[in-house]
Amino acid sequence: MTVEEFETFYAQTVGRLTGQLYVMLGDLQEAQDVVQEAFVKGWSRRSRLDRDGRPEAWIRTVAWRLAVSRWRSRRRASHAWQRSGVPPHAEGPGPEQVVLVEALRELPGQQRRSLTLYYLCDLTVEQIAVETGLSASTVKTHLTRGRAALAHRLQDPRIEETPDA
Repeated sequence: MTVEEFETFYAQTVGRLTGQLYVMLGDLQEAQDVVQEAFVKGWSRRSRLDRDGRPEAWIRTVAWRLAVSRWRSRRRASHAWQRSGVPPHAEGPGPEQVVLVEALRELPGQQRRSLTLYYLCDLTVEQIAVETGLSASTVKTHLTRGRAALAHRLQDPRIEETPDA
């Protein structure tokens, strides 16, 4: 099946297959998700998909199996939660954490990642370098610049700096 043939096949069958899976599953969002995922799997197999002359049946079968797999995963997770009980209540982030996250969002991605790995994950500079593929000196630069930028962003505007006399 060529790219054009697959695109035509998709356009002609996606609505019908979604409707069929919706009836089978009783959940339109789930039907749309599994049909799309089945078409993605079909795309990589499009040269073999048309050999038996039943590509629509193949997509429908794959979508159904995906739905069953998802259902089983949710059921296992539900049973696990039932066995372990209700998770303890966790407090939401306080104002300080919200301010910190907002300040971190303003930093370049590599600085933010380096600071997070260093301070939250307790990784060393060398471990960060290995994980990110950067040199240790580059990680140190990101940490230094990130700390300086955070210090500037986290200054309390209510506290006025006194000029040197």
